[in-house]
Amino acid sequence: MADPKGFLNHGREVATSRPVDVRLKDWNEVYVPGSLLPIIGKQASRCMDCGIPFCHNGCPLGNLIPEWNDYAYRENWGAASERLHATNNFPEFTGRLCPAPCESACVLGINQPAVTIKNVEVSIIDKAWDAGTVAPQIPERLSGKTVAVIGSGPAGLAAAQQLTRAGHTVAVYERADRVGGLLRYGIPEFKMEKRHINRRIEQMRAEGTRFRTGIEIGRDLKATDLKKRYDAVVIAAGATTARDLPVPGRELKGVYQAMEYLPLANKVQEGDYVTSPVSAEGKHVVVIGGGDTGADCVGTAHRQGAASVTQLEIMPRPGEERAPHQPWPTFPMLYKVTSAHEEGGERVYSVSTTHFEGDEDGNVQWLHLTEVEFIEGRLTPKPGTERKIPAQLVTLAMGFTGTDRENGLVEQFGLDLDERGNIARDADFQTNVPGVFVAGDAGRGQSLIVWAIAEGRSAARGCDRFLTGASDLPAPIRPTDRSLTV
Repeated sequence: MADPKGFLNHGREVATSRPVDVRLKDWNEVYVPGSLLPIIGKQASRCMDCGIPFCHNGCPLGNLIPEWNDYAYRENWGAASERLHATNNFPEFTGRLCPAPCESACVLGINQPAVTIKNVEVSIIDKAWDAGTVAPQIPERLSGKTVAVIGSGPAGLAAAQQLTRAGHTVAVYERADRVGGLLRYGIPEFKMEKRHINRRIEQMRAEGTRFRTGIEIGRDLKATDLKKRYDAVVIAAGATTARDLPVPGRELKGVYQAMEYLPLANKVQEGDYVTSPVSAEGKHVVVIGGGDTGADCVGTAHRQGAASVTQLEIMPRPGEERAPHQPWPTFPMLYKVTSAHEEGGERVYSVSTTHFEGDEDGNVQWLHLTEVEFIEGRLTPKPGTERKIPAQLVTLAMGFTGTDRENGLVEQFGLDLDERGNIARDADFQTNVPGVFVAGDAGRGQSLIVWAIAEGRSAARGCDRFLTGASDLPAPIRPTDRSLTV
């Protein structure tokens, strides 16, 4: 145990954010560089080394949290990094982007603020990179087997890295022009600078993983041809079909899906554009959807110089304390203020968009909405609450409904879908087509980055067993496992 009295002697402290007026002038990560270093040892000491560490179950990866907390407290950063990588291929991603269900399951969190698990995690991996100890793990021998991985998001990258290290020859196919999936073009730079992706890609290339960008399986290359080329295939194409809003005026110019808007801002940071072709500069922006993607749109609009930003959510505002039906150690739905919300704008709950209104040139100008309430279990408009708000740029951030069905991948492989419209798989993450596996949102539905990495690791084990008859790769989860998290 790091410090038997650590949780009594030290309160919870988190990374310090840069002032809003400073960080809105750039796209760098919002936190003050190095702000964790003076406090991380004390924060790690708050871990109680519980007899039953529920944080293990709260984390889909099964991270060995008490172990690396102890090493971090003792400043044994090499051992901490080894324990961290034992269950997680990319802790610098999760340490920045995961909503930390592990902290919701922290035993200390029953009656005190939870351990800052996420901050300890990112401190360990950042120190490991700075020390140059994150080295390629090149397999000692090759199996002679080949695997194609479709998609280079966290699930695809995790599966590819595991399979490469097992000795298979792996090629990752990505339809975008750069590797990273939504990590690259969905997550704004201010949440995670893309240098973190780039150095992992270089590590994977050194290990032997090959990357094929600008190739969409189903369109540019038929799925049937891909299957003939490789001994096995892992589908990690994500759940990229966005939920739409079929209301009058949806066709107006200026109404975009979030994943039409956010990637352009990221392409500016990559040097592809000087300014985004879809910019919020000087405009009244409305973001429909109260989740993390919506918050990403809010922060992006602030940095582009929006005149105003309003975020709409159809559900009531969550509480700031656990609801009775979401007891510890489950992951509760709580009111959350992200860094983007700290930067300004208005959040409006319990409202539904009725229609959009445009000008004579077909550009959106107003959004009409009404308040809603639950009546007999259904959200129902409240009479007399209709109003309109200015809207010259609208982003739809209402989630995703499943993997892309328009490119032909599902049909060309002949894949079965489950009752939720996701690609069906068995206990080894194998689909109904022998040798074709699925991991991440394509099989699970829209979910968290930790689930994506966990599924990529698990699918890699199933694929390895298919190719060789056995596998030494770890399998942290089952396809039906939802642990204590959402």
